[in-house]
Order: sequence, then structure tokens, then C-alpha cells
Amino acid sequence: MNTIIQNILVFVAIAFAFIFLIRKFIWKKSKSKKVCGGDDGCGCH
Repeated sequence: MNTIIQNILVFVAIAFAFIFLIRKFIWKKSKSKKVCGGDDGCGCH
């Protein structure tokens, strides 16, 4: 029984690591088109 639980936990950890790497390096978010500066009133100051 312990071996089954250990295998499940290992596969879950590997899956989370794999998903993290895909999101970090491959699936990048597009940059915001909003320009900060001047009189555009973006509210970031």
C-alpha cells in the first residue's frame, strides 16, 4: 500500500514540475500593449 501512495506522489510531483516548466519557458504571456508614461492616465504612478 505504501508503494502505491509513494508512486502516486512521485508522479504528481513530476506532473507539477513539468507543467511549471511548460508555463515558464514555452507558454509565455503576451506583453501588455498599455504604455506607461506621459498623459495617458494609466494610474501606475
